[in-house]
Amino acid sequence: MKALHIEALTKVYDGGVHALRGIDLSVEEGNFFALLGPNGAGKSTAIGIIASLVNKTSGHVSVCGHDLDTAKEAAKANIGLVPQEFNFSVFESVESIVMNVAGYNGLPRRLAKQRTEHYLKQLSLWDKRKAAARDLSGGMKRRLMIARALVHEPKLLILDEPTAGVDIEIRRTMWEFLTHINKEQGTSIILTTHYLEEAESLCRDVAIIDQGTIVEQGTVSELLSRSMMETFVLDTQQPVAATSIGPYSVRTREDGKIEIDVSQGTALNDVFNELTTHGITVSSLRNKENRLEAFFLRLVNSQRESAAANGQAAHNALGAAQ
Repeated sequence: MKALHIEALTKVYDGGVHALRGIDLSVEEGNFFALLGPNGAGKSTAIGIIASLVNKTSGHVSVCGHDLDTAKEAAKANIGLVPQEFNFSVFESVESIVMNVAGYNGLPRRLAKQRTEHYLKQLSLWDKRKAAARDLSGGMKRRLMIARALVHEPKLLILDEPTAGVDIEIRRTMWEFLTHINKEQGTSIILTTHYLEEAESLCRDVAIIDQGTIVEQGTVSELLSRSMMETFVLDTQQPVAATSIGPYSVRTREDGKIEIDVSQGTALNDVFNELTTHGITVSSLRNKENRLEAFFLRLVNSQRESAAANGQAAHNALGAAQ
């Protein structure tokens, strides 16, 4: 069964704005899936339609086998949504916010209390259960929204930028928790994020959306394999003055480290052997940039340059015809 299946999904807002242009998308049950795209690409619109918060113009959506048109309540019962914005009453207690959602989803009170305690403890919020939500830090509020979304144990959890604005320690803790529920509970997860290292670290499959169209999708490893070049930053025990070492282009940085460009698929042992041949010892190595981020930026920029070129060609053709 697919956790999510979308066919030819279109959304046109008043004024003729095309937010989605007939997208097709499938997420397998148990997958940890990233939906990436720049601001205004259509991610939030797609999520809104899946969660029944936005009406689609046309197309088909099913959640865990339940058609959104003919079995909306069954589809919604299988979804847990963590939106970008905090959307709970800040005057309610942490415990009551989660309990109320459990009751809304039909859980008996005893089970609702058990689930509330379980997820608040899992997300390190149990000690704050009597506190008003307004007294929580930003990171705690994010975790509260995750607990609220999970209390009815949906099969599909949708996270719309869940770690925005939280510090790296809390972000890492949330990564560990999400990985746990994906692997141990089998919860299917769809993640949108602007931290592309999240997508690379957590997700198995990814789709990139731009201007309402899915422009790439596949496994993370497949997309990364299309990146032709990687740049590594090396800390060396000896200063390096050369601009090339064997087949590799080298640049010296102001901090004394060097940057070296390596073609995709090159074994790092080959790089180290070449450096050793030239009498250079490496103390440390890291990627200069997140590989998925670099691929994402190149893809989006290429798409927009192509669209601009096509628009200019159409304009020129119209001018010639007139």
